[in-house]
Amino acid sequence: MEATLVILVPEAEGLVRSFRDRYDPAAKSGMPAHITLLYPFKGPDEIDGLVLDTLRDRFSRFQPVKFSLTTINRFPGETLYLVPEPEDPLRELILAIWRCYSETPPYRGRYSTIIPHLPAAERSGLIGDQELAEIAREFEQAAEGRLPLQALAAEVTLMDSRSGRWAINTTFRLSQES
Repeated sequence: MEATLVILVPEAEGLVRSFRDRYDPAAKSGMPAHITLLYPFKGPDEIDGLVLDTLRDRFSRFQPVKFSLTTINRFPGETLYLVPEPEDPLRELILAIWRCYSETPPYRGRYSTIIPHLPAAERSGLIGDQELAEIAREFEQAAEGRLPLQALAAEVTLMDSRSGRWAINTTFRLSQES
């Protein structure tokens, strides 16, 4: 059982769904198109009223973020993804959560640089580097003329896998005040 904080991006579903359904285990487990803010977060059983109140307070300090999914990129040997621009407001959300919960670094602290991204395909034991390159070419063709995609991050979603599939636990609105 895990939990994660994400920005759901329904605007990208039409482009990424068929790729994610085939090449992303999280999609097969119910995770929609998203930009991860913090994974893993606390275990679902550790998320109580205090945690929810802290998250609600933290996110209320941020304005909604208009962004574009502009280009396709890859983490070498790992993930094919769409790049959100601007990245900085999304990175600031990630850092704000991490400052509150330093015991839960993004991706278990595996990476030194935080790069907001929307995954289209994840390398698994079934997909090698060469296959990922072929998937990238296929995705580039599918995306031709469809990028950039415009999106608005107006809320952060806490999802958990308590039921064995990813499901929405709670949503937190970003502040609407100017």
